[in-house]
Amino acid sequence: MQYAHVGLNVTNLEKSIEFYSKIFGVDPVKIKPDYAKFLLGTPGLNFTLNLRDEVSGNQVGHFGIQVESTDEVIAHKKRLETVGIHAQYEEINTTCCYALQDKFWVLDPDGNEWEFFYTKEDAKVNL
Repeated sequence: MQYAHVGLNVTNLEKSIEFYSKIFGVDPVKIKPDYAKFLLGTPGLNFTLNLRDEVSGNQVGHFGIQVESTDEVIAHKKRLETVGIHAQYEEINTTCCYALQDKFWVLDPDGNEWEFFYTKEDAKVNL
């Protein structure tokens, strides 16, 4: 199996491990004093947390997990709410990235945005 890899700099490894364990629904496969590694089968992702003294600004636009239905978006939102992660905001029938989507957004401990989204259809405009 092939995995995409994302290495994210974080300022609080313990809080970030807690957050991402809830987001992904699994615990890290490796934890060191300045590092944690999640190896996800779905989506196929090698996701690491790298402890830094400071993280300045949002170094990426955002992260996301694309699902296959609006029901899955709602199920993830409810799942995260039960473990204490609440949506910053929700968008239903929104046009983004040249697509009509349903989604919600959460923030990690360092302020990085994550969206859980379902793409309903392509759109001709990008609002």
